[in-house]
Amino acid sequence: MKKIKLEIVGLHYSQTQTGAYALVLGEAKGKRRLPIIIGGFEAQAIAIELEKMTPSRPLTHDLFKSFADAFHIAVTEVVIYNLVEGIFFARLVCENTEGGIIEIDARTSDAIALAVRFDCPIFTHEFILASAGIILDDENADTETPSTPESTGLTEEEEEALLAEATGNEFQRKSEKELEELLNTALRDEDYERASRIRDELNKRKTG
Repeated sequence: MKKIKLEIVGLHYSQTQTGAYALVLGEAKGKRRLPIIIGGFEAQAIAIELEKMTPSRPLTHDLFKSFADAFHIAVTEVVIYNLVEGIFFARLVCENTEGGIIEIDARTSDAIALAVRFDCPIFTHEFILASAGIILDDENADTETPSTPESTGLTEEEEEALLAEATGNEFQRKSEKELEELLNTALRDEDYERASRIRDELNKRKTG
């Protein structure tokens, strides 16, 4: 399956969704943007590396990089290979000194935090961009990728629109029973950012 290269356009904190960040990826040779909702810890991990900052103590992703370096393992690329019910799935393509290739599943946010540390390319497939990608108008699409990760190069209203598109009103279309099941799944998977957003939607319905 043909792979499409993506570049990090920026990170944006939502003023309307508590604790939510939009990681915006852009098609390397196109106008489409792929917004992905991630948690605060992963957003921080990505931003720190993009800004070339050195934390006082290694973050988890830094530890992974040091561990891999010590055993001569490189992450050669990250592939966002699937999208199911608003959740992106990614894998790390790793190579050792003997030329062996191993693919490891990872959360997309973790995979990209590692991609910036290993300085490796990020790819996805056409069906994912066709399903979740957003085409910007010509004026914004021609804007150069910003140098700082906190900015997407878009207006605040456009960034919020990207964030809304990323969530796709996923939870609003679910029944309360379905939301409860999703909440239990998120808690079991320790995906607390997603659990928080589901709980917010449930609370909004109960108080609305």
